[in-house]
Amino acid sequence: MHLAKHWRQKAAYYRLEGQRHRVTGEVRFPARQATVGESDEAAEAWEPFVLSGKGEIYSFSVVRQAPAGFEYLAPYPVALVRLAEGPLVTAQLTDCCEDDLFIGQPVEMVTRRLKDTGKDGVLVYGYKFRPVLTQVKGNG
Repeated sequence: MHLAKHWRQKAAYYRLEGQRHRVTGEVRFPARQATVGESDEAAEAWEPFVLSGKGEIYSFSVVRQAPAGFEYLAPYPVALVRLAEGPLVTAQLTDCCEDDLFIGQPVEMVTRRLKDTGKDGVLVYGYKFRPVLTQVKGNG
């Protein structure tokens, strides 16, 4: 477990924090550090930006043979989610039945436990997406 790396990236994993270009308005996720050879002016054109967490399913699949350490989750749906601000994000879908999923379905980001690192006691949380919950109007 790379605890320091996880700590540095917590804004992206807990709040969907990316970046927005100050001039063009382009949004990117995840946020990126300046690259070697990039001018200071180009690097400073990007500002932190918290995405809404709203989007829709662009594509999806169901993982039936999970990678090592995630076998207990199988089968589970994963999706490419087109965020309302534009970027595509790959994420696990939760709180849903695979038979009810469809392309274009509205989804929202939720924070969920991703893994338990075991004897060191670190619980790692991050983002997943779920279908938008519909509200039922009561008689009241």
